[in-house]
Amino acid sequence: MMNFTYYIPTRILFGTGTLDQLHAQQLPGKKALIVTTSGQSIRKYGYLDRVEKELAKAGVASVVFDKIMPNPVERHVMEGAQIAREQGCDFIVGLGGGSSIDSAKSIALMATNEGTYWDYIAGGSGKAKAPAHRPLPVVAITTTAGTGTEADPWTVVTREETNEKIGFGYDDTFPVLSIVDPELMLTVPPALTAFQGFDALFHSTEGYLAQCANPVSEALSLKAIELIGKNLPVAVRDGKNLAAREGMAIASTISGMVESISSCLSEHSLEHALSAYHPELPHGAGLIMISQAYYTHFAQAHACDAKMIDMARALGKTDATHPMDFVIALVQLQAACGVDNLKMSDYGIRREDLPAMAKNARETMGDLFLLDPVMLSEADCITIYEHSYR
Repeated sequence: MMNFTYYIPTRILFGTGTLDQLHAQQLPGKKALIVTTSGQSIRKYGYLDRVEKELAKAGVASVVFDKIMPNPVERHVMEGAQIAREQGCDFIVGLGGGSSIDSAKSIALMATNEGTYWDYIAGGSGKAKAPAHRPLPVVAITTTAGTGTEADPWTVVTREETNEKIGFGYDDTFPVLSIVDPELMLTVPPALTAFQGFDALFHSTEGYLAQCANPVSEALSLKAIELIGKNLPVAVRDGKNLAAREGMAIASTISGMVESISSCLSEHSLEHALSAYHPELPHGAGLIMISQAYYTHFAQAHACDAKMIDMARALGKTDATHPMDFVIALVQLQAACGVDNLKMSDYGIRREDLPAMAKNARETMGDLFLLDPVMLSEADCITIYEHSYR
C-alpha cells in the first residue's frame, strides 16, 4: 500500500529579476530582521542594499544581523533572536545561501520561545522539547543554488561546545515566501558553485533512495539530478551563463522540495560529523569527499540497483545497466567540475579521528540511518571514511 504526505506551503517566486518584486508581495509584518553572513559578498554586490530598499518601498522597517558563518552556530542563533525581540521585529528575512536562511529559521524559532536552541533539538544532547509558540514568519531570499532551504522546513546548526551539527525543522519553519532569482547567483565563485551544486545533487539522490520516497519525490528527484548533470559543469566553467544558473537554481529548489516530502540519508549524517569538528570545511565539499565510497557501498550491496541505474541515466549515462554506472557518472561529473581531488587532510581531518566522527554521526543524526536502503553499521561508516580519506 502507498501512503505519503505532501505539504509545501511556501510561496515561491522564481526567475530573473524577481527580487525587484519583493515590495509588491504580501509581507508578514512591518519590521524585519535581515539575517545574512559575515562575509562581504552580500554587501559588495549590492544585494543587501536592494533588499533594504525593497522592504522600505513596502513600508517595512529593517534591522541587519550579519554574523552568520558558513556553518551556522547556536550562539549566533541566540544572539539574533535576542536582537529580533529587542528591536520588535515581527518577521525574519534570510538573505544569502543555506547558512543565512537556515539561521533565519532557527532565529525565528528562538525569537518566540524560551530557553536555548538546543532545548528543541532531537538528537545528541538535545532535549527534544516541543516549541510552545510558533516561530516568527520567515522570508527566504537565496543567492546560491545548493541547499534548497527556500523550499523546505529544515535548518542545520552546530553546537560548538559539543561538536554536534544537527538538523531541525517542522511545519512552522517553512518559509512563508521565497524569492529565487538566478541573477543573484552570477557572482558565486566556481569552487563554491560546485560545492553547492553537489549538495543539491545529493539531496535528490538521497531523497530518491530513501525508504520514505514516494512517486512525487521520485519524479522531482530525477528531474533535479538531470538538471544538475546538464547545468553544473557549465555554471562552474562560466558563472555568467544565466541559462546554466537558472538550471541550477530550479534544480536546487526542486531538491528542497524533495527534502520536504522525502528525506536525506546517512550521507548527510556522515558529512555533518566532519564539518562539526572542522567548521572550515564547506558542507558540499565534505559530501563530495565521501560520495564515491558511500554510493559504491550501496551498489555493492545491491540494495537499490534499479534506482541507482535510474540516477545514472538521469545524470547523463543513458546506457547505464549496472548500479556502479551511477558511481561512474558521479565521478565524471566531479571531474568535469574540478572537484574530484578534494582531500580531507587539507582541512585538518586526521585519519585517526575517523572512528570518533563515525560515532558522532550516529549519535547526533542517527535517525537518517534508519531510512538508508541498506543498514550501515558503525564499522561500515568507518570504512566509507577510510576509503574517502586522502
